[in-house]
Amino acid sequence: QVQLVESGGGLVQAGGSLRLSCAASGSIISINAMGWYRQAPGKQRELVAVITSGGSINYADSVKGRFTISRDNAKNTVDLQMNSLKPEDTAVYYCNAGVRGGYYVMDYWGKGTLVTVSP
Repeated sequence: QVQLVESGGGLVQAGGSLRLSCAASGSIISINAMGWYRQAPGKQRELVAVITSGGSINYADSVKGRFTISRDNAKNTVDLQMNSLKPEDTAVYYCNAGVRGGYYVMDYWGKGTLVTVSP
């Protein structure tokens, strides 16, 4: 069993910053990609940023230049530094990881953390 626990959400004014953190724990042999997704009210969940175990990174166009993803492979953590936040960044942010706990790689999700950006 693997758990992903997010932290760092909250309320911030437009132009402000927040840092999200996610820690994976449990029966982990290795973790492939780790990433952040978000889901705004009435919208589908969308990719925000993803980072592979080798450090390759992909960002959604809407956050390029404002958000930075990083991970610590030794600690099984992934962070998302969010700067210059906009009201349209308001969403529940979910951590995701592809975890090898045995023979297979399985996809895990955190419960989400709410980010609210006020105008």
